[in-house]
Amino acid sequence: MATKENKRQVRELVEELEQRVHCGPVIRSVEIQSARDFLRRNDFSPASDYFNRLAHLENRLQGRPLEISRSPQAKRNYGGRAGGFQMQVQSIYDHLILSTCYTGDFNTKHGRVKISHRFNQEGRVDFVELKHLNSLHPPLNGELRKLLMVEDYSSLPKDWYEAKASVLRVLPQELVFIYEDIFRCPKSQLFAWLLNIGHGIVADLLQDLKSQKNKRSLPPDSASGPVCPDFSRPANHGPNLDWPPEAWNQNGNGGTVCLERTRTGCEVVARNGNGFEERPSQPAKYPGQLPLDALLQDEVAMPILEKAARLESVVEIKNPAEILVRYLRQIQCANLTPARSV
Repeated sequence: MATKENKRQVRELVEELEQRVHCGPVIRSVEIQSARDFLRRNDFSPASDYFNRLAHLENRLQGRPLEISRSPQAKRNYGGRAGGFQMQVQSIYDHLILSTCYTGDFNTKHGRVKISHRFNQEGRVDFVELKHLNSLHPPLNGELRKLLMVEDYSSLPKDWYEAKASVLRVLPQELVFIYEDIFRCPKSQLFAWLLNIGHGIVADLLQDLKSQKNKRSLPPDSASGPVCPDFSRPANHGPNLDWPPEAWNQNGNGGTVCLERTRTGCEVVARNGNGFEERPSQPAKYPGQLPLDALLQDEVAMPILEKAARLESVVEIKNPAEILVRYLRQIQCANLTPARSV
């Protein structure tokens, strides 16, 4: 079985290769093969995402001219508080990863996890990943789990409407930190909800960023005091996901496929560590991390965020390890008209 040191090494190796796709120097095919050999020698599972990422690199390099642009956008890391969440946004060439942390207690044990959503250029979720920061089962500390991953997402059209996805058969207990009754929900609702909380948090992030931009643009005499970022929200509110309890999404067969967004309510935020009204503002944790409002100048991240905020998904269960994801535009809650497909 791969050790933590093996995982660190392969992560650095694959990230370096991904960076060289955009920045150079040119990657030789023998380097990708060498990375695959490293994975096999150290007993990485054939289903590991690292194999998929190497295949994606290989596909992108086929037929590419040897000249590489000398001025691509660098990989950028943003952090701060918005929409009631302390979050991290990584803008990475042609996609972004949005991460939030959740803390709570279960059966007298304390735990903390990070949930990450990877969005492609058209705002679709490629995968939802959980990292055990402080697991309820200590040997899992530092481990990553792909809760949901779209199959072959690197080779799909970026604006796909429907796609198969693999899901984790046994979900981590720590998901109760996000919603305490999550394991009482039908699986189709659960996985649709895991996808859609990412889109909802993106919508809250954009709302806060644009609100701050508008405040900064007001004339000096219209403001009551100095303008400064204020991403606070009442501690008894969860992420503003905007679905009334009666606004259930239906699939073509009339079956309920999405959990209503308001189920992420106040009691959950009180337990999951995202009620930041009671906490001082936390500084950026990583050297070189930019504040969230700097996203407004990011020409890669902002179009992705805008598209992601306008989408939501529905889910159909195919078998215990596979689902079908369909993307829709956000439903109109005012009159509860059906969502249009895109």
